[in-house]
Amino acid sequence: MAENKEYYVQEVTDGSIQISEDVVASIAATAVLEVEGVCGLSSNLGADLAEILGRKSLGKGVRITPAENEALVIDCNIVVQFGQPIFDLAKAVQDAVKTSVESVTGLTVHQVNVNISGIAITKDAKK
Repeated sequence: MAENKEYYVQEVTDGSIQISEDVVASIAATAVLEVEGVCGLSSNLGADLAEILGRKSLGKGVRITPAENEALVIDCNIVVQFGQPIFDLAKAVQDAVKTSVESVTGLTVHQVNVNISGIAITKDAKK
């Protein structure tokens, strides 16, 4: 994410509530990682698995972009376990991210794009 962080503002009767872009990305990342079959997040489409495992920031594989009408577009770069049905897994990630971000922040999610950037093969699957 850029050095100048975006804040999403909601006006309420007693003032305003500001939610950092990093907070939204962390919520989305947590939702992604809770989906069975997802091994991790990737910072970009070309990242390898060793780089993913050393991640310090939870939201590195998630990009948030403002859309029309104050809605959000969320891009998630993920690594999946070998043998998982990819389209079903991607749909589960979309649903989990949209539900989690909307329920926790109150913001509207217009679109969740899931990019499968790698497949992790477990030791058992190699045999």
